[in-house]
Amino acid sequence: MSIIEIKTYQSEIKTAADLCYHCGDSCSNSDIHISNKVFCCSGCKTVYEILEANDLCNYYNLDENPGIALKDTPIKNKFAYLDDQEIKKKIIDFHDNGISRVNFFIPSMHCSSCVWLLENLYRLNKGVIESRVDFLKKELALKFDESQTSLRTLVELLTSIGYEPQINMQSIDARGKKQSNKDLYLKIGVAGFCFANIMLFSFPEYLSLGKGIGKEFEKFFGYLNIIVALPVLLYSSADYFRSALQGWKQKMVNMDVPISIGIITLFLRSLYDILAGAGPGFMDSFTGLVFLLLVGKIFEKKTYDSLSFERDYKSYFPISVTRKEKNSEQVISIEKLKVGDRIIIRNGELIPADAIMINGEAYIDYSFVTGESAPVKKESGEMIYAGGKQIGGLIELDVIKDVSQSYLTRLWNDDAFSKEHQGKITTLANTISRYFTIVVISIALISAIYWFCIEPSLALNALTAVLIIACPCALALSTPFTLGNTMRIFGKNQFYLKNTAVIESLAKVNVVVFDKTGTITRGGKSEVTFESLDVNQNELSQDEISYVLSLSRQSMHPISRQIAAAYADHNFYPVENFVETPGKGISGKIKDQNIRLGSAEFIGISGNTSAGQVYLEINSKPRGKFKICSSYRPGLKETITILKYWFRIYLLTGDNDNERSNLLNYFSETETLNFKQSPYDKLNFIQKLQNEGNRVLMIGDGLNDAGALKQSDAGVSISEDVNTFSPASDAILDGKQFQRLADFIKFAKRSMHIIIISFIISFIYNVIGLSFAVTGTLSPLIAAILMPISSISVIVFTTGATILLAKKYGLWNEAS
Repeated sequence: MSIIEIKTYQSEIKTAADLCYHCGDSCSNSDIHISNKVFCCSGCKTVYEILEANDLCNYYNLDENPGIALKDTPIKNKFAYLDDQEIKKKIIDFHDNGISRVNFFIPSMHCSSCVWLLENLYRLNKGVIESRVDFLKKELALKFDESQTSLRTLVELLTSIGYEPQINMQSIDARGKKQSNKDLYLKIGVAGFCFANIMLFSFPEYLSLGKGIGKEFEKFFGYLNIIVALPVLLYSSADYFRSALQGWKQKMVNMDVPISIGIITLFLRSLYDILAGAGPGFMDSFTGLVFLLLVGKIFEKKTYDSLSFERDYKSYFPISVTRKEKNSEQVISIEKLKVGDRIIIRNGELIPADAIMINGEAYIDYSFVTGESAPVKKESGEMIYAGGKQIGGLIELDVIKDVSQSYLTRLWNDDAFSKEHQGKITTLANTISRYFTIVVISIALISAIYWFCIEPSLALNALTAVLIIACPCALALSTPFTLGNTMRIFGKNQFYLKNTAVIESLAKVNVVVFDKTGTITRGGKSEVTFESLDVNQNELSQDEISYVLSLSRQSMHPISRQIAAAYADHNFYPVENFVETPGKGISGKIKDQNIRLGSAEFIGISGNTSAGQVYLEINSKPRGKFKICSSYRPGLKETITILKYWFRIYLLTGDNDNERSNLLNYFSETETLNFKQSPYDKLNFIQKLQNEGNRVLMIGDGLNDAGALKQSDAGVSISEDVNTFSPASDAILDGKQFQRLADFIKFAKRSMHIIIISFIISFIYNVIGLSFAVTGTLSPLIAAILMPISSISVIVFTTGATILLAKKYGLWNEAS
């Protein structure tokens, strides 16, 4: 290679170093590369080598930088539990003659390249017979030969290329228990089929040709219509009758009562006309009405099957743990963990049961359980509760309580956290229907009695026309179509609701309560700032930053890791004579410079010092101090400012008040900030607000917020990955969309206004229709035609209005 070629090659590498060829993350340098392709870490480089060796590099042609970053290399033996036959039986869906089928949920699947690679797994592992992807559900279906590969090998392969399946205790227990809307879709299919065929049989009537086909054929088609309409009455409409009956038993009139009356009246009047030879009946309008109502119901019931809102501690627990037996280690299912077992917990792993610390140096992160973000140092002999996460090196623990009896599971299963929320919102439609039914039945009876006394031949017409034309179908459809479309728009903007009733709850809140850690702060990220103690030199030089990075990288202490992460894009050097003094600081020699990092006491600085500060000393001279603060979400200040105009705002956090001054920049009023709040304190705070007559929106992220989320009128869980664990809640908001929170709440309020307007339109229609129906001259045929027309007009209005509203708030571009 010539000098010119070498320079060109180096230039290409330097230019490409901005982005990793595999995942697209930024690269601090071009040290890890193959030819002119630069990678951010060895994991990404390894995946590229695997794909290249198997002639699968078309993966990179379908999308730009389609891979997933692999900076965190999977822990050795992480999936050893998949060799356990009992666990395998629970995970594998089918097994026969050595051929097995399994379905995996792959949260990291995100583009066409992912689909292409996952459906070509057979080229990476000869034991794979077939792989199929359901992109919308993010599911991978695998068929494999167990004589050539194993379940564990396949999971390790998927993880190594960046597609780790989501496997946890709850997902295993829940296999085969997924509910679907299959029955409802079947009812829609039956109603639609019958509706179409009855229209076909009634075609001569539509063209006024009925007299030309003869009485025999007219009766024949009429009887056919009755037979075809019966499945719609007995099967497709059954849920409305069942709901109305249950309402009557509970002395409650819901929306299904007047709908059921309208359906039965329309069918019986049609049956009478056909059998008595008085006319062709209105079976087409009857079946069409039921079909439209069911379509509205599927909108109302449609939720996001790929998300879970009723999650429990099993979603958070690991499926296995490493148990130490004499001089060996064994990976066992969490279900086999017993009191007295000695377990090994590594960095980033969760403690599954209450235990006693035996060996190692533990820094336990309890933020998910208590809300306290600062890791707690634990010494040998101290108690460590389930739910904490080890941040540091390997530790050994002795289990003292079963998983089911540990602190985390007792906290989750507490009655205060799991009870059903009393006084759930009664929908506006059901409230109106209570009075609507009484008024309509009264008008129908009065009209029938009046005409029976004056002109008996008009009495039946008056009774049936009133009951048919006043069927509250438009009212019944306006709510599900408005809220269903709103829910779909929210979902496209990464705000996922449990059901449409949540929109109604959001629209009524007047108090918003925030958790801090992981909610208004970004999980796992901190802001590190340096304040110089040297009047002649304010900023750290590049060499000094490298000294700090080199030293802090040697320690597993959480604060050292935060400092190292802040300067990760700088160079680092070998460290000699490294010493870590527990609870105080670290020291070492780097390029003949003596560097120390630690507390004021460790450095030898006296006077007024505060927590959350780390001092730097270079060659026995104090250089300055690092301040470590939470990293707040982008747009937090603007979001809080907007919400203040609409609601009272509070903050509840398990943290101490070290960041009070920072938080006042956002919340401005001291009385709205509440520190050192336990899970029960948060729950009681929400209850107190509700007892004062407030409607409360709680926004949190962890188990410590579960009780408050459950108790609140609307609970929203913030998640960095909506497919991973979040506590039971009414909605899940992707952390990247936090700054749009105010828009979502305002949109929910405006959606309720759309429903009210559609109710008004429906009432105007009913008033006009009833004014004709009570005269006894309105043909039931005209009434049956007007009824679906009014329903369709409401559907068009509500759908169009929500789309216009979405455009107003800037939510439609993403949704369309």
